[in-house]
Amino acid sequence: MEIAVIGAGAMGSAIGRRLVENGARVVTYLEGRSASTIERAKAAGMGAVNLAAIAASRLILSIVPPAEAVSVARQIAIELRRSGSKTTFIDCNAISPKTMAEVAAIFGSDCGVVLDGCIIGGPPKPGQKGPKLYVSGDTANNSGVLVEHGLQVRRIDGPLGAASALKMCYAGINKGVTGLGTAMLLAAIHSGADAALKRELQESLPDLDAKFAHGIPDMYPKAYRWIAEMEEISDFLGEDDPAALIFKGMAGLYRKMASDREDGGLLAGRLDKLNNAG
Repeated sequence: MEIAVIGAGAMGSAIGRRLVENGARVVTYLEGRSASTIERAKAAGMGAVNLAAIAASRLILSIVPPAEAVSVARQIAIELRRSGSKTTFIDCNAISPKTMAEVAAIFGSDCGVVLDGCIIGGPPKPGQKGPKLYVSGDTANNSGVLVEHGLQVRRIDGPLGAASALKMCYAGINKGVTGLGTAMLLAAIHSGADAALKRELQESLPDLDAKFAHGIPDMYPKAYRWIAEMEEISDFLGEDDPAALIFKGMAGLYRKMASDREDGGLLAGRLDKLNNAG
């Protein structure tokens, strides 16, 4: 069984490794990728191939930053039409149902089957079942082969776009809370209320305090990818929903944190000092 995984980042390479460990041959496309990405794919047991070989795979998983989802779909669709191949393509990215519809339209009806997927949870780790791959539009159970090769798949009884909607809602809550905590902790630091806020969180909202202490530092290296995800959530909510503005703001916040990381992490250092305070 050959499965192609487009995107050998932390999530894509870990999913590739899980599939390899469970008997699949996993290939990926690494042209133009960094040395660290190439090494990560190699360590996961993923074979580097050209786009023609990707298109010839029975199943293709797209696991890339949301801003790249449409361009990846175009690349694959062009190659499928050039070769006359057909495949099952599962978009696993954090995109809105509207963007998912754009991906499906790119493939049309002549390239095979397009499924809507979303990943919830961190990269697979030894001894753990997760993450969960939710799939919608899969009436023929084309995703079932992934279960046979070690992934936890949950099919949603809904049309193409239902899995993307789930991701938008879940990420809006989960990453929205992290962004809200980041914004308010930085405001407290700036205004001199940080020690008092930290103490109050520990006393009255200990679970939330613990989430911030873990989730905020975990966000720093991912902030650049979360910008487009927040924009997708805003688009998902729509212009008529005032909450859409919240996620436009969240995109700006994560853009600031991504820039902070590139500039040496001054804000991150202040947040870590506060989060580590007793």
